[in-house]
Amino acid sequence: MADLKHLEAPCEACGVATEIGFLIREGDDVSELDFRGEHRAAIESKFEPYLRLAQSVNAAVRHECLFQANDTVMKARLHFECSAEKIIFDLKSRALS
Repeated sequence: MADLKHLEAPCEACGVATEIGFLIREGDDVSELDFRGEHRAAIESKFEPYLRLAQSVNAAVRHECLFQANDTVMKARLHFECSAEKIIFDLKSRALS
């Protein structure tokens, strides 16, 4: 049985988790993204490719956006149905950065 007391350190048998840098945890299904821009429309256009990518991973992904600092900063939260979908999105989104 897995040692659930040491969730931060993967065991030697699951070295793949170490190589890609992610541990899959139940309930870890929200990806948070931060965007900055001159105005709201510019930020939304930066966010659009990320939202399309998230929807390609799971069409049922939910999102919420919070604007701050006179609409020059946005925090987006993408809610996936499971942790694996979030990790797939996080890995694929590296190409967008």
